[in-house]
Amino acid sequence: MSAITYELIKRCPETGARAGIIHTPHGSFETPIFMPVGTQATVKLLAPEELKEMGAGIILSNTYHLFLRPGSELIREAGGLHKFMNWDRAILTDSGGFQVFSLGALRKITEEGVAFRSHIDGSKKFLSPEIATKIQMNLGADIIMAFDECIPYPADHDYAEKSTARTLRWAKRCQETLTADNQSMFGIVQGGMYKDLRKSCVDELVDMDFPGYAIGGLSVGEPHQLMYEVLDYTAAALPANKPRYLMGVGTPDCLVESVKRGIDMFDCVFPTRVARNGTAMTWNGRFIIKNAEFEHDFHPIDENCGCYACRNYSRAYIRHLVRVNEVFGLRLLTIHNLYFLIDFMRKMRQSIIDGKFVDFYNEFAPKYVLK
Repeated sequence: MSAITYELIKRCPETGARAGIIHTPHGSFETPIFMPVGTQATVKLLAPEELKEMGAGIILSNTYHLFLRPGSELIREAGGLHKFMNWDRAILTDSGGFQVFSLGALRKITEEGVAFRSHIDGSKKFLSPEIATKIQMNLGADIIMAFDECIPYPADHDYAEKSTARTLRWAKRCQETLTADNQSMFGIVQGGMYKDLRKSCVDELVDMDFPGYAIGGLSVGEPHQLMYEVLDYTAAALPANKPRYLMGVGTPDCLVESVKRGIDMFDCVFPTRVARNGTAMTWNGRFIIKNAEFEHDFHPIDENCGCYACRNYSRAYIRHLVRVNEVFGLRLLTIHNLYFLIDFMRKMRQSIIDGKFVDFYNEFAPKYVLK
């Protein structure tokens, strides 16, 4: 029996949008949901208590980075990630595949796995489906990911076909390696931008009967409209009684379009990364707070936001902090951006439950301006 289960609460009849609950060994969380990313066993600049106050029910940590430092054996010795980082809610770990394949010339792919050089010190390392799975077992995450090959964009059909076939063989090896009964593994749908490959990948993964499915290989440089087109037929082919996770997506425009197509879970470093660059996310778009127009602006970052930063500080003050390189300014923007996305997903979920998702979508989409 799977360590996690999905409960469907409500589905929008006009679209694929759905509201649900995912139950895990470390509590349940409502979907659709955005997962803050804690790459190195911490969400940058924030304490676990602050994430809880925002309503985060699950966070993501990164296998590749924790494999390099401090090592999964040390984390296992500490009692797993939950105890190591003092987080008692759900955790998802990615397999490290995306990071390894992003190394380009520093890695070599074979059927056995991927040999690569550490981006930290250049030392030789190796990850295989078995090793990636055992690392995640040591980390003790509730949801772990199968080790896959992330197909770059663009890629020709022949490359994508061979890569997808290898991902499927690796998925089987990962599944056979997992022995922890308090962890569940998601299979990852690859196939590039090709409908036939995505469809065949879904069919084979569903036959393997994973407790959840992720869609990988999107948000890798392709136009948004192409991503939505791939999502249309990929999400629709996945089982309705299991969670669907779109990897690496975290901007409001992409979130609402993906929820519309039936996706339940999302993660991305975007909100925290742009916060550290001085960018604030709002219901009307995003803006760079260092810009001169905010020097005398004593309004909160977002009038519609209830986060700690917006309740207590002005744009002018935060602009000042960011311009003089005070880390408190970056903390305030990080708090705001994560709160905003978690609240955005919470309100979108409520619109599905209330039967008003189409109204939510039609009201939000025209006023969200990309800058």
